[in-house]
Amino acid sequence: MKRGKFLSALLPSFAIVPAVAQTETEKPNIVVIVADDMGTNEIGCYGGANISTPNIDRLAGEGMMFTNNYTSMAMSVPLRASLYTGLYPAHHGSYRNHKATYSNVKSAAHYMADLGYRVGRTGKDHPANQPKVYPFEKVNGFEVNCVTSHPALSTADGIREFITRDADEPFCLYVCSIHSHMPWDAGDASEFDPAKVVLPPNCVDNAQTRKEFCDYLAEIRLLDNEVGMVYKTLEETGELDNTLVIFLAEQGPQMPFGKWTLYRYGTHSAFIARYPKAIKAGAVSDALVQYEDILPTMIDFAGGEPEGLDGQSCLDVLYGKSEGQRRWVYGIHNNIPEGDAYPIRSIQDKRWKLIVNLTPGVDYHCKYMTKPGSSMWKSWLETAKTSKDAAQLVDRYLTRPAIEFYDLQEDPWELNNLASDPTQAGRIAIMRAALEAWMIQQGDRGALMDIRNR
Repeated sequence: MKRGKFLSALLPSFAIVPAVAQTETEKPNIVVIVADDMGTNEIGCYGGANISTPNIDRLAGEGMMFTNNYTSMAMSVPLRASLYTGLYPAHHGSYRNHKATYSNVKSAAHYMADLGYRVGRTGKDHPANQPKVYPFEKVNGFEVNCVTSHPALSTADGIREFITRDADEPFCLYVCSIHSHMPWDAGDASEFDPAKVVLPPNCVDNAQTRKEFCDYLAEIRLLDNEVGMVYKTLEETGELDNTLVIFLAEQGPQMPFGKWTLYRYGTHSAFIARYPKAIKAGAVSDALVQYEDILPTMIDFAGGEPEGLDGQSCLDVLYGKSEGQRRWVYGIHNNIPEGDAYPIRSIQDKRWKLIVNLTPGVDYHCKYMTKPGSSMWKSWLETAKTSKDAAQLVDRYLTRPAIEFYDLQEDPWELNNLASDPTQAGRIAIMRAALEAWMIQQGDRGALMDIRNR
């Protein structure tokens, strides 16, 4: 796939150059299922210990599972803008949560339509209210509002109508669940025993955390059921094996060290792809991938060649022809409007992770987590009064050094900062130089991007 160059003050128009001569009837379909705020570590095929996820696991067993897929920003609007545009946040414009995408940017709704696809979306509609940039056909059946309390169960009626409407025209459908976004009140938490839940190592272990974690797991059960419903609908309509099915976990859950951070709990994301005509069943890849790579992969799969995107097609990885092209994946966090300014940048490879906190002299705060704070966080503060371990976790979350450096192989939960280890100085210097070069290429102004109305 070719990568175009960007001018710092001008976003170019994009074009798709046909790479393979295909008629519309020859094109396979595409379905992308997107979770909402779900920790990949809870999925069975990714090693989850708390809940069975048979439908997601079935996709993995019949396709390829990526173990090194990351989001460049652990919040829904920027992440989904990257998913739909193939651009990093500084290029597409949604570099803060709920900040609009630049109006002259094209999205999957344009690219896939240019390749002959009907392009629809059901469920969560972020980035919202930009019909020019995101002109998806609305498909009914899934709840749109991710913060709805006690939402109705999703149905497949709209999906079935959409995929069967025109038999001679391929379809591209995004199925965007609102699970497991807070509030965690949609599922049946009685399935889980709070005393037996295995909490992540970066959590304060108390009764409130365990109770809320069960509520969160119940949302994952609903999500897995939805994956099974989509699978069954494709199967019943005879479209399953002629459809590339992609499952994405989005960013991590709304918990400390998860969403709203650049820690692995927030940025690591499931990516599973099933297409039995070309993807080997039960395959696992450790190739580095980012959300910006999904759209180029879809375009490549559909017979097009995208020009000028930040992402790179990983179709050759899916087809077993490559082990991946990326050396680095990158992260960007701007905290406004969800809290006080706290810009963060990161870079990593498969093992090593560098986080640069651009304003380390102030404490980190997010309105959903610490100020005024969630019920879980308040319970952490109470436990920290009598527990040294809890106090250390609270302090780590609030007070961060300028440089954090982690060995993800030995420390996947990023609890041991190696930034002061002299044996890592050379590696840190190389990665910081690569991060700064990427920021320059992107037109990333660092702390100046985390200012209200900028």
